[in-house]
Amino acid sequence: MSGYLLEMKGIAKHFGGVAALDGIDLAIRPGECIGLCGENGAGKSTLMKVLSAVYPHGSWDGEILLDGQPLRARSVRETEEAGIIIIHQELMLVPELSVAENIFLGNEITLPGGRLDYPAMNRRAEEILRELKLPDVNVVLPVKNYGGGHQQLIEIGKALNKKARLLILDEPSASLTAAEIEVLLAIVRDLKAKGVACVYISHKLEEVAAVCDTITVIRDGKHIATTPMHDMNVERIIAQMVGREMNQMYPSLPHEVGDVIMEARHISCYDVDQPQRKRVDDVSFKLRRGEILGIAGLVGAGRTELVSALFGAYPGEHEGEVWLEGRKVDTSTPLKAIGEGFAMVPEDRKHHGIVRDLSVGQNITLSVLERFSRLTRVDDGAESVAINEQIKRLALKTASPALPITALSGGNQQKAVLAKMLLTGPKVLILDEPTRGVDVGAKFEIYKLMLELAAQGISIIMVSSELAEVLGVSDRVLVMGEGQLRGEFENKGLTQEMVLAAAIGQTGRQGS
Repeated sequence: MSGYLLEMKGIAKHFGGVAALDGIDLAIRPGECIGLCGENGAGKSTLMKVLSAVYPHGSWDGEILLDGQPLRARSVRETEEAGIIIIHQELMLVPELSVAENIFLGNEITLPGGRLDYPAMNRRAEEILRELKLPDVNVVLPVKNYGGGHQQLIEIGKALNKKARLLILDEPSASLTAAEIEVLLAIVRDLKAKGVACVYISHKLEEVAAVCDTITVIRDGKHIATTPMHDMNVERIIAQMVGREMNQMYPSLPHEVGDVIMEARHISCYDVDQPQRKRVDDVSFKLRRGEILGIAGLVGAGRTELVSALFGAYPGEHEGEVWLEGRKVDTSTPLKAIGEGFAMVPEDRKHHGIVRDLSVGQNITLSVLERFSRLTRVDDGAESVAINEQIKRLALKTASPALPITALSGGNQQKAVLAKMLLTGPKVLILDEPTRGVDVGAKFEIYKLMLELAAQGISIIMVSSELAEVLGVSDRVLVMGEGQLRGEFENKGLTQEMVLAAAIGQTGRQGS
């Protein structure tokens, strides 16, 4: 016996003649956590879909052994019965069902005669949520009543209920707060101690380093290296992922900041469900030409609501004025905002950024389709030229512009949304969490593009939960807390501690 719980040997997977995986090997022991690292499009999620039979046996080449025996699963149900559980990047919860019903979905406890044993399911669901440090969640309420972070932990609870022998976590912390991430890492350590094997996929390499025993790096569908974590550090992981040393996380490109181009005056946003409550409370600020203005703050500070209101995309009641180049402009709808020279890449790419039924190319030209319309038809040639220029400009990895947008990795979907908005030729570009779910190499490319756009005179507003990112690329930083503007700082000698102090309402240094 090899001592391995699972072995994947020579795994190859093709899509339309393009090799997504090219002979990947992976082996994992009971109680071991492997960090699976690679850039967007490297093949991490594809490999895990092979393992969990989202891509069934027969649709790929190679061999999978579980306990030394061939595993030829043709459905996710079969792999789950074998103890292989995957938590996908996109949540698989049913919003209208209760928390307990979601946790037991497909594994319900029944009474004689087939009726569901709700008291037993509710009790077990409460036990699981206590393990996940979520004792305040009412398990009989619909899961839609809870935010993204809670839903992510409920998804993990669903996996724990299935008695996993091998747990695959694909970007599990993307929507979690720092406190929730600590709970998640503690859960993984506890599972390891109980002999459960884990595969941990995350672009947050500090998490990978904190919880993983072994690092496997893949690049362009090929196996690059498998190394014990005690012989690695974050810098070495990055170097293996991108194929080169990255001496700095943030590019340096000088750009000139000019006069004030935009002014937001007295912006207030009211809660959709509780209209008497303000999510943004009388916020005013100015934006200069060619400036990158970072907006920082804790979860719930009102950052997304503020920028959504500027772009006419806030779903609730809001008020205030937006001035551009010395005149008051109407940005009450996204279409009007685009017409005035605004563009926005939203935080929730899946629901607000892409149209899932369209191709990569169709998504890219969606905002400027009239540019290619010729009476009753679309000029396919001109549209194709524009699409290919944007794909090249953003180094977007796609086998063809005709591929469905959903076939791309999360980071490349993000680039497609950015390409779509850049085609509108904006004066003001709003980026809400522009690098969420994006690997370090692609992050560097996005930062570089932001600096290039600023050098061309485009003004950028960037909302980010990563303080290092805000400080790494911004010229000036606004800090929000509980819907109010708590501080405004020139980014000269500014530290994360100073930003956090302002965010929680302590005295901060006020900038110009």
